[in-house]
Amino acid sequence: MPAIKIDNLTKKFADLTAVDGLTLSVSKGELFGLVGSDGAGKTTTSGDAWVMGHNVTREPEAIKEMISYMSQRFGLYHDLTVEENIHFYADIFGLSRKGRDAKIAELLSFSNLASFKERRAGNLSGGMKQKLGLACALVHTPKVLFLDEPTNGVDPVSRRDFWRILYKLLKEGVAIFVSTAYLDEADRCNRVGLIHNGKLLACDTPENLKKLMRGTILEIRTPQPRSAARLLRERLGEVSVSLSGDKVHLVTHDPDRTRESAALSLKQGEIPLLSLRAVEPALEDVVVSLLQETPDSGGQTHGH
Repeated sequence: MPAIKIDNLTKKFADLTAVDGLTLSVSKGELFGLVGSDGAGKTTTSGDAWVMGHNVTREPEAIKEMISYMSQRFGLYHDLTVEENIHFYADIFGLSRKGRDAKIAELLSFSNLASFKERRAGNLSGGMKQKLGLACALVHTPKVLFLDEPTNGVDPVSRRDFWRILYKLLKEGVAIFVSTAYLDEADRCNRVGLIHNGKLLACDTPENLKKLMRGTILEIRTPQPRSAARLLRERLGEVSVSLSGDKVHLVTHDPDRTRESAALSLKQGEIPLLSLRAVEPALEDVVVSLLQETPDSGGQTHGH
């Protein structure tokens, strides 16, 4: 029995179709990442979904105890301490006092927040707030965890800590469904679904998704990546040009010719070229290449 099963799910916000006939399943102990562009507005839903064998619309009460949801801005109480926030969520989920202290001590240790348990939530850094949010979401030991862009705006070190905690949960058999705009994070998932204009473009392991890449990627290192990208977009016509962090990526079907044209264009534009080489595709490159083959591809994802 899959932990999450979605069958032909369609979700519309006024004129926007956010999800269009989505069908997929997620196993226990699997980390599934969904990458796509955002949408908002009035919602209508059709199709079916199950969590741990229970139908989402017909058996909502049975599901509540099995799942936890954490949004980008988790509802922490800033005037309560770290420990008081976790106790508050334990009360909401009806946890008995017996065994609660041991569970809370385990969560504080698990999230490296034990030494901050007396600190008010309002005085925590962004990364620590996210870890506290996760501790609150885990207080009732859910079997399925839904995370909505959980590390958006969090510093890189805290993001890494957060993902370490998620990996520990997988070992306990928790199914984790995470939506993320960070493609390097999607790369850490067991499987990834790429969604655009509501449709699932592809769904597979990050390794297999990278095999969908059409063409060769040339990576350019330069002290002026934005200027270089702008110039190369003007000069190289058919070649796809995108920024990947502080590097410029070119996707081409004729790497030798593109290499020469790019080097010459940068020289003429007086932009220094530090290196120009072919590289293995990252998930980000696959998304860019798939979107370019898709009609109405206005969706953008962050490359971090």
